[in-house]
Amino acid sequence: MRRVLAGLLCAFALLVSPAFAAGTSAPDAAGLRADAAILRRAYEAMHPGLYRYNTPVQMDRHFQELDAELGRAGSLQDAFLAFTRFTATLECGHSYPNFYNQSDAVARELFQHQDRVPFYFEWLNRRMIVTRNFSNDSRLKPGTEIVEINGTPAGAILSALLPLARADGSNDAKRIDQMAVRGDDRYEPFDIYFPMLFPQHSATMSLAIRTAAGESATVTATALTYEQRIAPIAAKLAATNGSGPLWSLRYLDAATAYLKMPTWETYNSKWDWKADIERSFADLAARHARTLIVDLRGNEGGTDVGNAILAHLTGAPLHLDAYRRLVRYRTAPSDLLPYLDTWDPSFKDWGTAAVPFDERFFRLTKYDDDANGDVIAPTAPRFNGSMYVLVDASNSSATFQFDDAVQRNHLGTLVGTPTGGNQRGINGGAFFFIRLPNSGLEVDLPLIGTFPVQTRPDAGLTPDVLIENTARDIASGADPQLQAALAAR
Repeated sequence: MRRVLAGLLCAFALLVSPAFAAGTSAPDAAGLRADAAILRRAYEAMHPGLYRYNTPVQMDRHFQELDAELGRAGSLQDAFLAFTRFTATLECGHSYPNFYNQSDAVARELFQHQDRVPFYFEWLNRRMIVTRNFSNDSRLKPGTEIVEINGTPAGAILSALLPLARADGSNDAKRIDQMAVRGDDRYEPFDIYFPMLFPQHSATMSLAIRTAAGESATVTATALTYEQRIAPIAAKLAATNGSGPLWSLRYLDAATAYLKMPTWETYNSKWDWKADIERSFADLAARHARTLIVDLRGNEGGTDVGNAILAHLTGAPLHLDAYRRLVRYRTAPSDLLPYLDTWDPSFKDWGTAAVPFDERFFRLTKYDDDANGDVIAPTAPRFNGSMYVLVDASNSSATFQFDDAVQRNHLGTLVGTPTGGNQRGINGGAFFFIRLPNSGLEVDLPLIGTFPVQTRPDAGLTPDVLIENTARDIASGADPQLQAALAAR
């Protein structure tokens, strides 16, 4: 989930250390190392996935490298990058210094400058392909390739960014996808990390391009401000914090319904999404629809909206694949409590809901339908037609779990590109927001690890129908995934 309940944090007072007021550039190394010690204590005591992809020896080395890097940090930005680089080594998609959970002062200093590239883009085979132009130069139209930015090849930029990307396990498709810019949200990783690693020395940038027709040129473009970047998505941002709908159902023809779901982040929305799901399936039944296309492209996850959809696809209780919910602690260490924010105080003491499992874990029974996973009860009306789910590498949390349930239970057909997430399970569900007192930075700590009962591969999901985009598709405005789903009906 991209923001990890960021909207709920409005209720908390954000703790900002005077040592890092906006504009500070000389952090105290001892203070930064003290923050690293707090993070290490919290992660070793409570992170369920700390040793999912790393051995204790490897993690000890990562902590030592973090300590050494913080000792060299000359600015708040350096410290932010050090913590980001460290959390990426966990190979956990929910562990990172969360853009949305930083204080206003930190966000202003680190994230809100005139340093955004003046276009949206996708990475196709490690090539940067423009999808929307915000510059005054018409040559940056959809389908144009950005070959270099300020003399640095686009491929080299991507290689430098990937060690900062958060993803589960070996799923590099997710890491690459995360470094595209689509106008999905207020903050996108490329917009944050690129200017930190490749600083702008003026408001303009030099772009070496190759047009869809194969012509090469050099373009001088003006970087966008933070305010200019978010202006095109102001209405969408307002909807996620208001009562407007977050997705929509429409009909492509009399028998084919298309449900576009760009987000499942319902936490701060007043919209009754559950009622909308019920209305949608009642409408499908009334219209005798034979095909439902659910478009989850660009949707990282959020609330378990997928379970409400699954309930209308089955006529009997649906037992999802056996995953155990495990936690590392029963009661949060008291010495860490001053640094932990969350939206639910029960996370600080699971009590009897945490049952001893082995020498490392407790099994968390608080959310269980049965001992090994969720059971979805059928809900009328049942949809008996064919369902196609359009997927991509953004699907890495609740959307990954839905994709997995659909594919493994043969409830529909996945169409698109390989997903994010990981079949070995992910960490999430409940969070502490660790507020580091000396730097003023925040780092997310997921609390619940899901672990498969049976051995599963270190990978996302491969769609049933694999369809990649091309630069020509982008230039022409074609949608090959949607067309493939329509052709398969």
